[in-house]
Amino acid sequence: MVLPLKYNIRNVWVRWRATTSTILGIALVVSVFVLLRALARGIEASSGNTGDARNVLIVRKGSMAESGSLVTLDQFRTIRYFEEIAQTPAGQPLISAELVMLVSVPRRTGAGEANTLLRGVTAQGQELRSQVTLIEGRWFRRGQREVTVSRKLAQRFSGFEIGGSFKAGPDRLTVVGHFDGAGSAFDSEAWMDADEARSIFDRGEMYSSLLVRPRDAAALVSFTNRIAQDKRLALRAESERGYYEKQTVTAAPFKILAGLLGAAMSVGAVFAAMNTMYASVASRTREIGTLRVLGYSRGSVVICFLLEGALLAALGGAVGCAVAVGITMTLAARGTMFGSLDFQSFAETVYQFRITPDLIVLGMVFAVAIGLFGSLFPALRAARLPVISALKSL
Repeated sequence: MVLPLKYNIRNVWVRWRATTSTILGIALVVSVFVLLRALARGIEASSGNTGDARNVLIVRKGSMAESGSLVTLDQFRTIRYFEEIAQTPAGQPLISAELVMLVSVPRRTGAGEANTLLRGVTAQGQELRSQVTLIEGRWFRRGQREVTVSRKLAQRFSGFEIGGSFKAGPDRLTVVGHFDGAGSAFDSEAWMDADEARSIFDRGEMYSSLLVRPRDAAALVSFTNRIAQDKRLALRAESERGYYEKQTVTAAPFKILAGLLGAAMSVGAVFAAMNTMYASVASRTREIGTLRVLGYSRGSVVICFLLEGALLAALGGAVGCAVAVGITMTLAARGTMFGSLDFQSFAETVYQFRITPDLIVLGMVFAVAIGLFGSLFPALRAARLPVISALKSL
């Protein structure tokens, strides 16, 4: 025979002072856990949302990122005539030879400098990236030492406002416009002309990568295999979207931190729940004895206290998730961005908190697990109370 759930709800309500402190403790743990996971999810979303499934990105074999890749001008001239490549209405192949470099720029807060990615692109490169749209000013012009930067970077770095300038190699570049990358990795970049970038950084006949649009799905497979099998090229070709989906290693530290902090803080939450439940057992000794006399088994008493602990924890989890969602919505409404070092490119990546339904579910499961574990030993103690002694208790 199992005790009715309303019995547990009544006990939670009657002992509201003790239960409130437990709920708040669990809420704090859950909110921190969910927010850290939301940071990692934001980084993953930034990379996973980048690129076009129709595009192929080509880098040097063995390179982990574009910034560490080298593609020669001769390789570019060879590949651009492959018949698998789609063409513009003017008959030009849809291929872009690009250069990715790191530049150090000062933060708006005055807290030192940080690396950011400067991408040299061609007109075809802009056409191949439909995610990127100009929202203010204009696009850069060739030969003018001009650059168009992400609006989100402009919010973080000094000199990235329209009309501002920053040092890149031996020259200074003037910002003439802002673009929006639709929440993709391009929100962490500044763009200028590719050949002008080669000249400024003295890269000779070297690019970092090639971006290609094959004619169709069959041509994409054929093109990718052709690059892989040509030993003279020593290049690697993969889907642009697939390439960026792999660039999520930056999120790993936040996942680890969420796990470590969650584990450390959950110890305190478990003890808080345990303390509350032990106090509940102590104050309800005669009540527990009465339940046993009425025919409720020890197993029923254990289940009763476990359900009560799970109920407390679920309330705390709901509060914690609500706090995390509220913080995320507030930061999003204010346009607040966060940045961290990308361990692939060693540039700063910008992103926002991203809370998804599965994170809410994970937070609630985490909370209930804390409640069940914290209630286990008090529940066992309650079940082992001798019936006669419990009835005589004052």
